[in-house]
Amino acid sequence: MRLGIFGGSFDPIHLGHLLAASEAYELLSLSRVLFVTAARPPHKMPEADAEARHQMVLLATQDDERFEASRLELDREGPSYTVDTLRQAGKLYPEHELFFITGADAYADLDSWYQAEELSRLATLVGASRPGYDISRMHPFFRERTVLLKIPACEVSSTQVRERIKAGRTVRYLVVPKVEEYLAKHALYR
Repeated sequence: MRLGIFGGSFDPIHLGHLLAASEAYELLSLSRVLFVTAARPPHKMPEADAEARHQMVLLATQDDERFEASRLELDREGPSYTVDTLRQAGKLYPEHELFFITGADAYADLDSWYQAEELSRLATLVGASRPGYDISRMHPFFRERTVLLKIPACEVSSTQVRERIKAGRTVRYLVVPKVEEYLAKHALYR
Protein backbone atom coordinates (compact mmCIF):
# COMPACT_ATOMS: atom_id res chain seq x y z
CA MET A 1 0.00 0.00 0.00
CA ARG A 2 1.13 3.54 -0.76
CA LEU A 3 0.55 6.26 1.83
CA GLY A 4 0.83 9.98 1.16
CA ILE A 5 2.06 12.15 4.03
CA PHE A 6 1.06 15.72 3.17
CA GLY A 7 2.93 18.03 5.51
CA GLY A 8 2.32 21.71 5.98
CA SER A 9 1.45 24.48 8.36
CA PHE A 10 -2.02 24.74 6.75
CA ASP A 11 -2.36 28.32 8.02
CA PRO A 12 -5.14 27.94 6.80
CA ILE A 13 -5.78 24.93 4.59
CA HIS A 14 -7.19 25.99 1.19
CA LEU A 15 -8.45 24.50 -2.05
CA GLY A 16 -4.92 24.39 -3.53
CA HIS A 17 -3.88 21.96 -0.76
CA LEU A 18 -6.89 19.75 -1.45
CA LEU A 19 -6.31 19.84 -5.19
CA ALA A 20 -2.64 18.88 -4.73
CA ALA A 21 -3.58 15.98 -2.43
CA SER A 22 -6.22 14.77 -4.88
CA GLU A 23 -3.78 14.87 -7.79
CA ALA A 24 -1.10 13.07 -5.75
CA TYR A 25 -3.64 10.42 -4.71
CA GLU A 26 -4.56 9.72 -8.33
CA LEU A 27 -1.22 10.15 -10.09
CA LEU A 28 0.78 8.16 -7.52
CA SER A 29 -1.91 5.50 -6.90
CA LEU A 30 -1.97 6.24 -3.18
CA SER A 31 -4.24 4.31 -0.83
CA ARG A 32 -4.71 7.32 1.47
CA VAL A 33 -3.35 10.82 2.11
CA LEU A 34 -2.63 11.89 5.69
CA PHE A 35 -2.67 15.67 6.22
CA VAL A 36 -0.05 16.30 8.91
CA THR A 37 -0.41 19.73 10.47
CA ALA A 38 2.97 21.09 11.55
CA ALA A 39 2.62 21.84 15.25
CA ARG A 40 5.86 23.80 15.68
CA PRO A 41 7.41 24.34 12.23
CA PRO A 42 11.07 25.34 12.60
CA HIS A 43 11.18 27.56 9.48
CA LYS A 44 8.09 29.71 10.03
CA MET A 45 5.74 30.93 12.73
CA PRO A 46 2.09 30.24 11.86
CA GLU A 47 -0.44 32.91 12.79
CA ALA A 48 -3.10 30.48 14.05
CA ASP A 49 -2.32 28.01 16.82
CA ALA A 50 -1.74 24.37 15.95
CA GLU A 51 -5.09 23.09 17.26
CA ALA A 52 -7.05 25.67 15.23
CA ARG A 53 -5.09 24.78 12.09
CA HIS A 54 -5.71 21.08 12.73
CA GLN A 55 -9.45 21.72 13.24
CA MET A 56 -9.57 23.43 9.84
CA VAL A 57 -7.77 20.44 8.28
CA LEU A 58 -10.33 18.11 9.88
CA LEU A 59 -13.19 20.20 8.48
CA ALA A 60 -11.63 20.41 5.02
CA THR A 61 -10.92 16.68 4.70
CA GLN A 62 -13.78 14.98 6.57
CA ASP A 63 -16.00 14.50 3.53
CA ASP A 64 -13.34 12.83 1.37
CA GLU A 65 -12.63 9.19 2.25
CA ARG A 66 -9.22 9.44 0.54
CA PHE A 67 -8.00 11.96 3.12
CA GLU A 68 -7.33 11.85 6.86
CA ALA A 69 -6.30 14.62 9.26
CA SER A 70 -3.37 13.33 11.32
CA ARG A 71 -2.07 14.39 14.74
CA LEU A 72 1.42 12.92 14.14
CA GLU A 73 3.17 16.23 14.85
CA LEU A 74 0.58 17.72 17.21
CA ASP A 75 0.99 14.95 19.77
CA ARG A 76 4.80 14.97 19.66
CA GLU A 77 7.02 17.23 21.76
CA GLY A 78 9.64 19.52 20.27
CA PRO A 79 9.99 21.09 16.83
CA SER A 80 8.01 19.58 13.94
CA TYR A 81 10.86 18.05 11.98
CA THR A 82 9.73 16.20 8.86
CA VAL A 83 12.37 13.51 9.36
CA ASP A 84 10.85 12.65 12.77
CA THR A 85 7.36 12.56 11.25
CA LEU A 86 8.48 10.19 8.50
CA ARG A 87 10.26 7.93 10.99
CA GLN A 88 7.13 7.83 13.15
CA ALA A 89 4.90 7.16 10.12
CA GLY A 90 7.22 4.33 9.07
CA LYS A 91 6.75 2.69 12.46
CA LEU A 92 2.98 3.24 12.51
CA TYR A 93 2.48 2.07 8.91
CA PRO A 94 5.28 -0.46 8.28
CA GLU A 95 3.38 -2.15 5.44
CA HIS A 96 3.09 1.14 3.49
CA GLU A 97 5.44 2.79 1.03
CA LEU A 98 5.60 6.43 2.13
CA PHE A 99 5.33 9.51 -0.11
CA PHE A 100 6.05 12.88 1.47
CA ILE A 101 4.00 15.57 -0.28
CA THR A 102 4.43 19.31 0.04
CA GLY A 103 4.45 22.36 -2.19
CA ALA A 104 7.40 22.39 -4.59
CA ASP A 105 8.29 25.86 -3.31
CA ALA A 106 9.06 24.34 0.12
CA TYR A 107 11.75 22.22 -1.53
CA ALA A 108 13.77 25.33 -2.48
CA ASP A 109 15.40 25.33 0.96
CA LEU A 110 15.13 21.61 1.67
CA ASP A 111 18.88 21.34 2.16
CA SER A 112 18.49 23.50 5.31
CA TRP A 113 15.90 21.17 6.88
CA TYR A 114 16.88 19.09 9.90
CA GLN A 115 18.57 15.84 8.75
CA ALA A 116 17.39 16.56 5.19
CA GLU A 117 19.60 13.88 3.64
CA GLU A 118 17.52 11.24 5.47
CA LEU A 119 14.22 12.31 3.94
CA SER A 120 14.66 10.57 0.59
CA ARG A 121 15.60 7.33 2.39
CA LEU A 122 12.40 7.38 4.44
CA ALA A 123 9.93 8.36 1.72
CA THR A 124 9.57 9.27 -1.92
CA LEU A 125 9.67 13.07 -2.01
CA VAL A 126 6.79 14.64 -3.94
CA GLY A 127 6.68 18.31 -4.88
CA ALA A 128 3.32 19.74 -5.92
CA SER A 129 3.97 22.47 -8.47
CA ARG A 130 2.89 26.01 -7.71
CA PRO A 131 2.33 28.71 -10.31
CA GLY A 132 5.50 30.67 -10.91
CA TYR A 133 7.78 28.26 -9.05
CA ASP A 134 11.16 27.83 -10.74
CA ILE A 135 12.41 24.25 -10.27
CA SER A 136 16.02 25.38 -10.78
CA ARG A 137 15.86 26.93 -7.28
CA MET A 138 15.76 23.43 -5.80
CA HIS A 139 19.05 22.00 -4.55
CA PRO A 140 20.34 19.54 -7.21
CA PHE A 141 20.56 16.65 -4.70
CA PHE A 142 16.82 16.94 -3.98
CA ARG A 143 15.80 17.86 -7.54
CA GLU A 144 17.10 14.44 -8.62
CA ARG A 145 15.23 12.67 -5.81
CA THR A 146 11.87 14.43 -6.00
CA VAL A 147 8.83 13.48 -8.04
CA LEU A 148 7.30 16.71 -9.31
CA LEU A 149 3.56 16.76 -9.87
CA LYS A 150 2.08 19.31 -12.21
CA ILE A 151 -1.03 20.50 -10.41
CA PRO A 152 -3.73 22.33 -12.38
CA ALA A 153 -3.21 26.07 -11.91
CA CYS A 154 -4.62 27.18 -8.59
CA GLU A 155 -2.95 30.36 -7.45
CA VAL A 156 -4.45 30.41 -3.98
CA SER A 157 -2.06 30.47 -1.02
CA SER A 158 -2.47 30.57 2.75
CA THR A 159 -0.81 34.00 2.75
CA GLN A 160 -3.39 35.25 0.26
CA VAL A 161 -6.26 33.86 2.38
CA ARG A 162 -4.90 35.56 5.52
CA GLU A 163 -4.38 38.87 3.70
CA ARG A 164 -7.91 38.82 2.29
CA ILE A 165 -9.39 38.19 5.75
CA LYS A 166 -7.32 41.05 7.25
CA ALA A 167 -8.60 43.33 4.48
CA GLY A 168 -12.21 42.31 5.17
CA ARG A 169 -12.54 40.48 1.84
CA THR A 170 -14.25 37.15 1.22
CA VAL A 171 -12.36 33.87 1.04
CA ARG A 172 -15.30 32.01 -0.46
CA TYR A 173 -14.12 29.65 -3.23
CA LEU A 174 -10.58 29.74 -1.80
CA VAL A 175 -11.36 27.50 1.18
CA VAL A 176 -14.10 24.91 1.70
CA PRO A 177 -17.33 26.29 3.22
CA LYS A 178 -16.76 24.58 6.60
CA VAL A 179 -13.34 26.23 6.90
CA GLU A 180 -14.81 29.58 5.86
CA GLU A 181 -17.38 29.22 8.68
CA TYR A 182 -14.67 28.24 11.19
CA LEU A 183 -12.54 31.25 10.23
CA ALA A 184 -15.48 33.60 10.72
CA LYS A 185 -16.69 31.99 13.96
CA HIS A 186 -13.24 32.17 15.58
CA ALA A 187 -12.27 35.53 14.01
CA LEU A 188 -8.95 34.10 12.80
CA TYR A 189 -6.46 36.27 10.91
CA ARG A 190 -8.32 39.52 11.68
